[in-house]
Amino acid sequence: MDELIRTIEEWSQEHLGLGADLLGDIALTILAWGLLLVARMALGSVIHHRVSDMQRRYIATKTLSYILGFIFIVATMVIWFGGLTGWSAYLGLVSAGLAIALQDPLVNLAGWIFISIRKPFTVGDRVEIADHRGDVIDQRLFQFSLVEIGNWVQADQSTGRIIHVPNGWIFKHTIANYTAGFNFVWDEVAIMVTFESDWRRAKEILLEVAGRHTVIKDEEASREVRNASRKYMIFYQHLTPIVWTSVADSGVVLTMRYICEPRRRRSRSNAIWEDVLDAFASEAAIDFAYPTTRFYSNSTEGKPGTGGPPAD
Repeated sequence: MDELIRTIEEWSQEHLGLGADLLGDIALTILAWGLLLVARMALGSVIHHRVSDMQRRYIATKTLSYILGFIFIVATMVIWFGGLTGWSAYLGLVSAGLAIALQDPLVNLAGWIFISIRKPFTVGDRVEIADHRGDVIDQRLFQFSLVEIGNWVQADQSTGRIIHVPNGWIFKHTIANYTAGFNFVWDEVAIMVTFESDWRRAKEILLEVAGRHTVIKDEEASREVRNASRKYMIFYQHLTPIVWTSVADSGVVLTMRYICEPRRRRSRSNAIWEDVLDAFASEAAIDFAYPTTRFYSNSTEGKPGTGGPPAD
């Protein structure tokens, strides 16, 4: 065995110019890498068989990769620089240059640390940062990835594109989380009826429809508010559906406001509109309003006090 090692050293010195010490460091580095690779495969198999929840399995696998990667870096530094005192001085010399040359990667790394500790979002959350919205599907040292929603697709539906966002953006842009804390969002559907319609009856119908499609009931609402108030200052007085009344140029606007799941806005809106169309079709005193042109004569149609025809 000693003869084989001596032969390899002589060959590497003659053909590659590698001394015995340098060749030993390379061999130890390859050995460390192989041992950590075997450890990752073994521990990854344990995680795969023991953890059934997909999100927890993803987090555990990512954490394992980071820990083993850190161990490999430390082991490599110890092998090549002979211990902490050997490479700490070297790191001190190059740190200033690296801080300038690698400013953006370092900011992204700091963003990863912030995200890991403060957890403004986790994998699986729906977020909005800068002009991008989507579901978080991956989180790495320098970036996190989203499956995009919105853009040219309406009602927060997925576009199918993957967006990679630098972690450093967490320090530069406001981030909105659709699913953290209070796990529902408010949505609104505005419906316009003519001025001549029985808008009070229309409002009753809309309240009934909204009540059927709201995702949250009184008991569940109270529980969700209590859970959210433990971490955030979230207080809602009215969680049941409501219909607001306003007036536009073409008619009376009745705006339904209700709670739904962030990922089901379009399906809820679709179901509400179908019920509203069916309900209004059976009401003789309710018509949808839309832009029209009409001629108005105050002398024949106006109120008596405004110059119109006298009251009978």
